[in-house]
This record gives sequence, C-alpha cells and structure tokens, in this order.
Amino acid sequence: MSIALFVLRRFGRGLITIWFAVTVTFLLLRLLPGDPALAVASTNMTEDTRAALLTQYGLDQPLIVQYVLYLGQLVQGHLGTSFTQSIPVADVLLQRLPWTLLLTITALVLTVIIGIPLGVLAASYKNRFLDRLVQVLGVTGQSLFVPSVGIVLLLVFGLTLGWFPIGGAYSTGVYGMEWYGSVAQHLVLPVVSLTLIQLGSYVLTMRGTLIDALGEDYITLAKVNGLPYRRILWKHALRNALLPATTLIGLQLGFVVGGAVLTETVFAYPGIGRGIYEAVTQLDFPVLQGAFLLLAVTVVIVNMLTDIAYGFLDPRVKTS
Repeated sequence: MSIALFVLRRFGRGLITIWFAVTVTFLLLRLLPGDPALAVASTNMTEDTRAALLTQYGLDQPLIVQYVLYLGQLVQGHLGTSFTQSIPVADVLLQRLPWTLLLTITALVLTVIIGIPLGVLAASYKNRFLDRLVQVLGVTGQSLFVPSVGIVLLLVFGLTLGWFPIGGAYSTGVYGMEWYGSVAQHLVLPVVSLTLIQLGSYVLTMRGTLIDALGEDYITLAKVNGLPYRRILWKHALRNALLPATTLIGLQLGFVVGGAVLTETVFAYPGIGRGIYEAVTQLDFPVLQGAFLLLAVTVVIVNMLTDIAYGFLDPRVKTS
C-alpha cells in the first residue's frame, strides 16, 4: 500500500468518525429529559413571543430539518448561538479552551515524564520487589475514579492542610507575576488528579514493551559483545520499546479529555469540561453540541495523526 493511499484512508476514517460523533451528539441531546424551549422561552411569555423565539432558534422545526440545518451551519463554520448567553457558541468555547489546553497538556507531559522512567525502572528489576510495587501502583492508578481522586485531594490538600486553592483558575485581584503564580497554584490539584488516573497505563505499557524488547535476539547479541547493561537498556531496548508508548500518548488523549471534563467540574475549573456541566444544567444545546464537537474532533485528529505516525515508524502497519 502506498503512503498516499494509507494517509488518505486514515483521513477518510477520521471524517466518518467526526460525522458519526456529530450525529450521535445531535440526537442524544434532544433525547435528554426536559424541554430545550424553556431555555429560550419562559412559560410566562405570550404564545406569540414564545413562538417567535422558537422560530429564531429553529426549535419549531421537525428533527430531520433541525439536523440538516445544523449540518449546514457546521459546513459554514457556525456552531450556533448560546441559548443562555445569546452569544456565538464559538466565542463561549474560545473563552474556555485555553484553560482546558493548559490542564490537559500539563497533565499529559507530566504523565509521560513520570510514567516512562517508572516503566523502565520496573522492567529493569523484573519480578523483584520494586517491579511488583510499581505494578501494584500502576494497576491501582488505573482503577481510580477521577471525581473520587479530586475530592480526596480537595479535602486533604485544600481544606485540611490549606496548601492549595479549592476551586477556580486564579485568584481575583492579582496581576503580573503574581497572577501567573496564582494560575500555577490553582493548576496543581487538577493536574495531579489527571496524572494519577493516566499514570498506570504508561507505566504498565512501558514495562511490558521494554521486557519484550530485552528478550530480543539483538539484545542477547549486545550482551554477548560485552556492552554495559545501562547502555543496552537506554540506547537499544528503550528505542524499540518507545514505539507503543508513543502511540499510547495519542490514544490516551480521549481518556485525558474525558477526565478533564470531570476534573474541571470537581475543581470548578473554567475549562470546556466545566462549560459542559453548566450547559447541561441550563439545557443550552448549542453550547453542548459545540463542546462535544470540539472535543470529538480533537480526539479524532490526534488519533488519526498518531495512526499515521505509527505507520511511518512501523512500515508493517501500512501493508497490513
């Protein structure tokens, strides 16, 4: 299979996945309990005023007509208008996107920095106490629930010890370098929550792939030639073991995004996840649709790029 065809197929799958996500989101939101018309038209309004508002937002149209109109707006780059804020959904999301990016990217980088060395450490001491301890910690981390971790961190380090703020993204009334310090302080607990949830996957994946790599013939040959174990481990075995771990970074983004939604809700962090929670409580369908679409497109694009990168790194993928 040629490289161009390989990339084209992955791109086509990505577009189909995005369309499917848009369709499912559109339908599911309209199956939620409650009347979305109440978000834009009060029951105390006159029928004429109510009908005019419903017509303005297209809520008086049949479901299939609303769907076609929504797809037409997406093609034009218009995500709709917020029911509750009466401003474009794109503006609502752009206000919150930087905070979500700061949280997810920081957590992802920290997870990789900690997870990969821990996996190498566990593989280096295979079946010994340190290895088993790392495995237990990794499995425990995978079984943790984001809100539970967040609540415990808030209770211990926020309320009891008072080391970190218990909500928000920064303190009011601070400026300059003090503002950046406040942002970093507010970021600690949400980042730790996300990192603890993701860490187990990286540790266990790195451990498993590195142990497999250390059992290959070229490693045995390197040992016979008298190369130092540390050089064999970090220069030869780790290079091949990093391929699945690198792919995991892209695949884990979906879990990071899902965890960010819950984390931002627990810590009242003003990102897109918190915006989704507020939109659900207010039945603000356009904001929900826009947020879900943004998150879905981000995950699909990153996974598509990861898949393509894996194909270039491992030619066997393109021919399978």
